[in-house]
Amino acid sequence: MLDCPDPPPVTVVLDPYDDVVHTRAALASHAPQHGRLTVHPTPGTDAALALAYDILAALGKPVPLAGYRHLDPGPAWSIAAAWVLATPITHLTLLRAHLLTPHRFRALLALRRRTGVRLILVCHHRAMRAFLERELTQVDHSIAEASALLPEAEPAVLERQTPQARPLANRWISLPALTTLMAFDGATDPCRCAAPMAADRDFFAPVMPPVTEAEVAWRLHRATAHPYLAAQLAAAAFTAASTTQLDSAHVRDLAPDGTTITLHDRGLRRGCMTHPVPDWARPLLRAAALLWRIGAGTSGPLFSDPLGGEALPSLTSFAEGCRLRPPQPPRPKPRRSRRGTAPTPKEPVKTIWPVCTAHYGLSWVRDEPDLMQGCPYPPPYTRKTIERRKMGWLPPDYGLRELRHLR
Repeated sequence: MLDCPDPPPVTVVLDPYDDVVHTRAALASHAPQHGRLTVHPTPGTDAALALAYDILAALGKPVPLAGYRHLDPGPAWSIAAAWVLATPITHLTLLRAHLLTPHRFRALLALRRRTGVRLILVCHHRAMRAFLERELTQVDHSIAEASALLPEAEPAVLERQTPQARPLANRWISLPALTTLMAFDGATDPCRCAAPMAADRDFFAPVMPPVTEAEVAWRLHRATAHPYLAAQLAAAAFTAASTTQLDSAHVRDLAPDGTTITLHDRGLRRGCMTHPVPDWARPLLRAAALLWRIGAGTSGPLFSDPLGGEALPSLTSFAEGCRLRPPQPPRPKPRRSRRGTAPTPKEPVKTIWPVCTAHYGLSWVRDEPDLMQGCPYPPPYTRKTIERRKMGWLPPDYGLRELRHLR
């Protein structure tokens, strides 16, 4: 169980006249990317579960959570703590703190002990409630006036919070790394080897352009509050690994700082490899590992739910929900309609998830049928094939068996 031995003191900010200037300043200070989180509780409820959902919503996660008991606040608070630890959150400001109930305040203190976050309670009332004063005597705290800590927000601060345009918003993104996601082999036994880096095994996963990388990170951070789902799809995007390889990763296979992850197999592909984790994916993988340390305190499978969630989406369903998929077969050209006829509405095309053996290494595996269903093969993944592609020596449909003798 994670625990901060010396959490920072609680700060109580008194705003006796409920000045809109102070509330506006607190909301303007909300900047999760810079470590500041401002939570405005949902009015009309005093449930601890609702407050956990408010914190997750402030972190940009969709709520309510699916897969757990309807009124159980434990999973929501554990997931919130994992995201706070995985992201650079150092300050949590809670508005309307004068309406806190004892069980909600104790849940906040537990979050503070788990994460070491600096808790700031803004009381829009002339005096604190009796129970709050009593509880605060048991923890380190300080009291300040709102005029000193919450000055009026400057217009420039409000302008910086305007969301930036996303060139790839609402578009399907085809990731070549997902072409090799589906596999026909089963799970492997746990492995504790010291795997070499992927580059030392002459394996190079497809690289995403910076614009695509930023959009994929944006979607994964906001598509789900379940860390393991976002982390598993992120790992598939930067490793080009199969589901069998992803299932082999345990918490111990992720570096403490989240910079590398080791994936294992039984030698069917390129062998066990350690992959560098790009900057955009590190918070996602760290959140998955931290949730295991918060919930169970053991090193279990990294891409699984330690809280026992049920009826959660599969990885492919989650990817489609994020509008991420492998490159699809070329669509036939639409026929020209006669003049005067109404255009036929386009039917949604079902995503095809191919089963590709391009990365498999054993000869008997190569005899297994490729179930590409018209999808293009993945790009070259070794130094030799990458250089040949740059020189124009590889055929356009690289990977087809009947053309492999031409390499």
